[in-house]
Amino acid sequence: MDSRLDRILRRVEKPARYTGGEYGAIIKNRAEVDTRVAFCFPDVYEVGMSNLGMQILYGLKNSMPGVWCERCFAPWPDMEREMRQAGIPLYALESGDPIREFDAVCFTLQYEMSYTNILNMLDLAGLELRAERREGFPVVFAGGSCAYNGEPLAPFVDFFVLGEGEEMNVEVVREIQRAKRDGISKQDFLRRVSAIPGVYVPSFYDVEYHTDGRVASITPKNGVPEKVVKRIVKDLDQMYFPEKTVVPSTEVIHDRVTVELFRGCIRGCRFCQAGQIYRPVRSKSCETVVKQAKALLEHTGCEEISLSSLSTSDYRPLGQLCDLLLEFCEPRRTNLSLPSLRADNFSFELMERVQKVRKSGLTFAPEAGSQRLRDAINKNVREEDLARTCRIAFEGGYSTLKLYFMIGLPTETDEDVLAIAGLAYRMMKLAKETATSKRGVRITVSVACFVPKPHTPFQWEAQNSMEEFKRKIDLLKGKMPRAIAYNWHDPSTSYLEAVFARGDRRLGDVLEQAWRDGCKFDGWNEYFDFEKWMGAFKKVGLDPDFYALRERGEDEILPWNHISVGVDPEYLKRERAAAYRSEITPDCRAGCSGCGASDFLEGGVCDA
Repeated sequence: MDSRLDRILRRVEKPARYTGGEYGAIIKNRAEVDTRVAFCFPDVYEVGMSNLGMQILYGLKNSMPGVWCERCFAPWPDMEREMRQAGIPLYALESGDPIREFDAVCFTLQYEMSYTNILNMLDLAGLELRAERREGFPVVFAGGSCAYNGEPLAPFVDFFVLGEGEEMNVEVVREIQRAKRDGISKQDFLRRVSAIPGVYVPSFYDVEYHTDGRVASITPKNGVPEKVVKRIVKDLDQMYFPEKTVVPSTEVIHDRVTVELFRGCIRGCRFCQAGQIYRPVRSKSCETVVKQAKALLEHTGCEEISLSSLSTSDYRPLGQLCDLLLEFCEPRRTNLSLPSLRADNFSFELMERVQKVRKSGLTFAPEAGSQRLRDAINKNVREEDLARTCRIAFEGGYSTLKLYFMIGLPTETDEDVLAIAGLAYRMMKLAKETATSKRGVRITVSVACFVPKPHTPFQWEAQNSMEEFKRKIDLLKGKMPRAIAYNWHDPSTSYLEAVFARGDRRLGDVLEQAWRDGCKFDGWNEYFDFEKWMGAFKKVGLDPDFYALRERGEDEILPWNHISVGVDPEYLKRERAAAYRSEITPDCRAGCSGCGASDFLEGGVCDA
């Protein structure tokens, strides 16, 4: 294969994506390995290598005796074409061995529009697409945020791992080692692995449908539980975290070190899936974050460190942490990045800390232009909070501001849409009055189309039609000040995202048909082909509007009813009702709202 690969790499874009050999990559002696795992990311190298979860699980599995975990990414279409012509199957970067020879092929599911890439990678590897593939290994499993409703992928995946993987993946890999040693059948292996809390085997659940297409029943068999409950890591300070990672040998999306501050979110925005599925809140100590950050910076030589969470400014000792890190970062000219800041708790003191090395742009997400709609979605930010924060930033010399909004939110009116332009105009006016940067301030407004997601208070809502999204985009465009850059998401992509986010396992036929018709890299504008997708739905005989545009009844059996993220469905219903009253629910620090997720923790108290 080496000579064939050498020839084709001369003809493809960014050959460093496919060569491996990076600093920090783990190479093991095959004679000392009894179990091989291919960790597959269904997107290009630059995206996958920016994913913190992949770095954590790669290091974790390789810390296990007898286990060699290798990385595999989706080849860009030019490389795929060359590989197919040369007869080179999909291979792992560390060894160059075909992943079909491994014991496990696992995928991380971060985005619904990557699903066709999973099918493409299985086919390029020489593996059967459907889960009824040949007896023995490799087994194919998947985890990640989309696994909380993995039903559209159920026909292709042997099992899903639900929740945080640091403990669960070790248990799964040990079960694979045990199955190989005992020489058991694949069905017996699936029975064994289904006994691991958090593991979901779709073939062990029978799904029946009403004549109108709604789910009629989900029936467990083979002794599996009625509900599969996600797993969490209770103590983040004791959790495995790699202090040495793979250093990419080519430019990636996020060329920096990333360290988590905490998991979960205290805020409870009603549209946000991450804010629900990652509950309860658990924080790392300041000492642990500093230790991990220093180790990674020294190992990688990166010039930027990012402190990661769903709401970084909600980390209690953030000021102390910044001071400790800057003592290390300033002499090395290393930038400290704080993404996911909130406008309601940004301070002058915090700004002074983070701009000591160099200023980066500020990004805030008001999500809605009017206070009424921000209250409806429980985005507890007021315009005066945003104005105060922007004033601090502009006076402090910041020259770029990005504001993120959504359209199509439940209860939205045209007045709410136009309020986005009004809010942007007032921030622009404030910038002109207060900015100290010689370059002035550049403001960008980005608008996304609302996608209802499972396990949220809005999981029952109908999505706006594509025509309605386009109307609202144009309505806002006509009122947006010319001095403000205005970007928007493609409604057709958001439409398909909604279809697969709340889809059932019948959509597997659509996925396969779309892939056979040439769909892949659907999250990339240059390859997304909406007409091919609509053609696939027509060939299979399913109506995508049924999944995206239909409001569900609160008593309806949803395709993910047998999956639990630890949040009480009654809490979601209460939050939905509060949205229609434009009534806010205070954040977790102001008082427990009774979502149920704290039951995961001893004493039933989260670290909010």
